[in-house]
Amino acid sequence: MREASELDYPDLRLTYLESRRKSFYWTNIEEMTLEDFDRDTVGEYILLAEDDFHILGFTSLYLPDNFIHNLFVHPDFSGKGVGVQLVNSAVEKMNKPVRLKCVSENRKALSFYENNGWKKVVEEGKPGEKYWVMVYD
Repeated sequence: MREASELDYPDLRLTYLESRRKSFYWTNIEEMTLEDFDRDTVGEYILLAEDDFHILGFTSLYLPDNFIHNLFVHPDFSGKGVGVQLVNSAVEKMNKPVRLKCVSENRKALSFYENNGWKKVVEEGKPGEKYWVMVYD
């Protein structure tokens, strides 16, 4: 794990785009772009996982609120422990309790977080855009 630099952004943009296009079956993937990464991580601390200088995944954190905003693993490395390493490193970087929001439709991600000690607190949002607020303490 290491902090991302601007030199990593081209690969991070691709990881973000490819992961969302593969996993977010409930959205219009044609509306997703490479530039979404920059917009969705403004002002955040970004940790990345890599192997042989190849980015496997990343997490972006909003440190003032102890909040994990994004956690994405490249589809080629999904299910290989990268997400666990990223979420554990994120928790270590912040003060507990740590929070995140997980889209209610993303059952795979919800299961991942619950299996790693996260608790659902409340479901919020309007129909079609519901998400769970989750906490790790």
